[in-house]
Amino acid sequence: MQARLLLEDGTLFTGLGFGAEGVSTGEVVFNTGITGYQEVLSDPSYCGQIVTMTFPLIGNYGINRDDFESIRPYIHGFVVRRHEPVPSNWRAQYTLDRLLKEYGIIGISDIDTRMLTRILRRHGTMKGILTTGSERVEELRERLDASPLLRDQVARTSTKQVFSSPGRGERIVLIDYGAKSGILRELTQRGCDVVVVPHNVTADEIRRLHPDGIQLSNGPGDPKDVPHAVETVRQLLGEYPIFGICLGHQIFALACGADTEKLKFGHRGGNHPVKELATGRCYITSQNHGYTVKEDSIQGTELTVTHINNNDKTIEGLKHNRYPAFSVQYHPEAAPGPFDSSYLFDQFLEMIRDHKRNNPERPRQAQLAETLRGELQYAQK
Repeated sequence: MQARLLLEDGTLFTGLGFGAEGVSTGEVVFNTGITGYQEVLSDPSYCGQIVTMTFPLIGNYGINRDDFESIRPYIHGFVVRRHEPVPSNWRAQYTLDRLLKEYGIIGISDIDTRMLTRILRRHGTMKGILTTGSERVEELRERLDASPLLRDQVARTSTKQVFSSPGRGERIVLIDYGAKSGILRELTQRGCDVVVVPHNVTADEIRRLHPDGIQLSNGPGDPKDVPHAVETVRQLLGEYPIFGICLGHQIFALACGADTEKLKFGHRGGNHPVKELATGRCYITSQNHGYTVKEDSIQGTELTVTHINNNDKTIEGLKHNRYPAFSVQYHPEAAPGPFDSSYLFDQFLEMIRDHKRNNPERPRQAQLAETLRGELQYAQK
């Protein structure tokens, strides 16, 4: 089956199709990871994007149930140099081709992904259209021009209902902007009582859950497309310890008065070096984002830069100067990628404990009763 990828600058790639048949548009991006294609496919932060893998062999270890980072993939297309239809791995349960067919995702292989990546690095990410049909190039160009990029990715990927992962430790409200399972996994492994809420949750609804801390998740798209999320975080600053990851980092920055901008081609992969300014230590991190906090916008806010990217010097971490709140642009939960930065979850919990020591709780019995009432009201709503 032939497949074609047309970029908005007119570049046309012709290769072999796998997965679903049809036509799909999206923002064409690239990921530099050597392994972890299943986690990339199932990362909600790729919603609306056509993902190019720079590593040349994809599909060789198949697909399994345990490595998903969300219930389903949200990408709009998958581009590889070589697709391996017959996996060889004891954990494999089915093939990459079957996964893409199940979710209606078009794949294209046998094209020069190195050339495609160089184009994106030189000119920046751009719209593309992927097809397995026989449409004329002129028809594809017209359809591509008429197809705007998605602006509602957070609403598409966020949970629609409140749910909990019970634990006996600190209660964490995880605001789901398109959260990876790895964040929930890291919190529950530490015994946290996690309540996951939708992206459009209000500050009052969170207060009724009486959290010990608030986790702002990763997610897709432009943080300025979710002004309600920014306002919610702004209202909660200073009341509860806050930890933001990726999109949550950008929303935290906007809530504190900083600004964000789009990167030329983004950071996507499991090998990005980040420098911690306080210690000078370098961490190798997993990243997936197309926006960054503008450095000059930090002036005049109560934020301090804590981490920078060693490659392009963009901001990778922030902390609030008065309130117990911090954020990072990268993924400490990894999946895929190194676990160098998982200590940040421990740092978050220690921040919560310090905050509780400095702000003595009300009698535990009264607090539990009010918490149960708040949960019941929120569930009924």
